[in-house]
Amino acid sequence: MSRHQDTVALVTGAGHGIGRAIAERLAGEGAAVTVLELNEAWGLETVERLRAGGARAHFVKADIASFEQVETAIAEASAALGPISLLVNNAAFTDAGNLANISLASWEREIDINLNGTYHCVRAVTPLMQARGGGAIVNIASINALRYFGNPSYSAAKAGIINLTQSVASEYGRHGIRCNAVCPGSVRTDNITWTIRQQKDPQVFEKLAKWYPLGRVGEPDDIAKAVAFLGSDEAAYISGAVLPVDGGLLAGMNVMIDEFILESRND
Repeated sequence: MSRHQDTVALVTGAGHGIGRAIAERLAGEGAAVTVLELNEAWGLETVERLRAGGARAHFVKADIASFEQVETAIAEASAALGPISLLVNNAAFTDAGNLANISLASWEREIDINLNGTYHCVRAVTPLMQARGGGAIVNIASINALRYFGNPSYSAAKAGIINLTQSVASEYGRHGIRCNAVCPGSVRTDNITWTIRQQKDPQVFEKLAKWYPLGRVGEPDDIAKAVAFLGSDEAAYISGAVLPVDGGLLAGMNVMIDEFILESRND
């Protein structure tokens, strides 16, 4: 029996990278999947891949920064595949910078897409889940929500997602709705930020790996596996949880230990 054979999922930002991996993982486990994506070409490509694998899949185009577009998209998705039982808030945007030089427009855009966009999807889907007797929501936050690793506006938005996750878990648990957050570390994807960094330094992922106790950066499917678990009945008594999927990065800093603490002990 496939773990998600009765799941009707909607995954935001599923046109590439982590979002596509999540959509493919869920579809591979039996779910019907709506791909919500602003980039139509990317979204349709994901849907084609899901259908080629035998899944029921549907594409809706929407800008999650607009509640009206999200509300319309979720209504369309429900009409196409059935009532949504699993929402995965993955869509995100970052414009790397620091507090000294980030523009007000960039700050507001990151908050609007990352935090407000997640809230818009939650706001639109919770009444529908309540009407069907329950459901699951998995929000993609970040280790940047738990420690500061740069990108202040992105980090602030992702930290807000954690508190939003706890709010939903607390307020909607009585209606059978679970809500959890996954916090990825560095993940090898083709998003614009990593593409620019790789153009400047083709070895960027290899250099990052030394900071991770497991000795590598993440792959999109590492995140997808965690999402598939939290969205399934196997996690039926888990709600309000914040799960780092970070190769052990938050557990300790290997480079500091190796280069400073152990050297000091040997002096």
